Amino acid sequence: MENLLSISQVAKRSGVKASALRYYEERGLITSIRTSSGKRHYMREILRRIAFIVFAQKIGLSLEEIGAEIEKLPHGHTPKGQDWSKLSKTWTERLDQKIEELLRLKSGLTHCIGCGCLSLSECRLVNPNDKLANYGSGPRRWLRKEKSITKHS
Repeated sequence: MENLLSISQVAKRSGVKASALRYYEERGLITSIRTSSGKRHYMREILRRIAFIVFAQKIGLSLEEIGAEIEKLPHGHTPKGQDWSKLSKTWTERLDQKIEELLRLKSGLTHCIGCGCLSLSECRLVNPNDKLANYGSGPRRWLRKEKSITKHS
């Protein structure tokens, strides 16, 4: 029992609410050991897995994607540092894309929003004649993946 933590201990140590831990368990991301009275207890090693889940969410992975990543971990023993490292290497491209998007948003704070009109469909400087509508709906400058859309399309 000394290696087992109650749900409240795990919540406190991980910074994740007990309700989220129950949800993660429901989704198959973590597992608990039930006592005869039905209380959840977790192996201490679960803290690594929860940290992994939290980190993965922060970089934008969905719980489905996190579950798929966790399935890649070895079964039968607690994952080691090299296991986590191998998994996270595939995330570099995703982080680079997120950084690029954040830089575009930062630029927009002074370029687009800073003009005061707040309307890409009417703005003559950034989006004359609403050319960005040709690329789809929504805020195209921020959603863009097409390299052909420039700051002053």
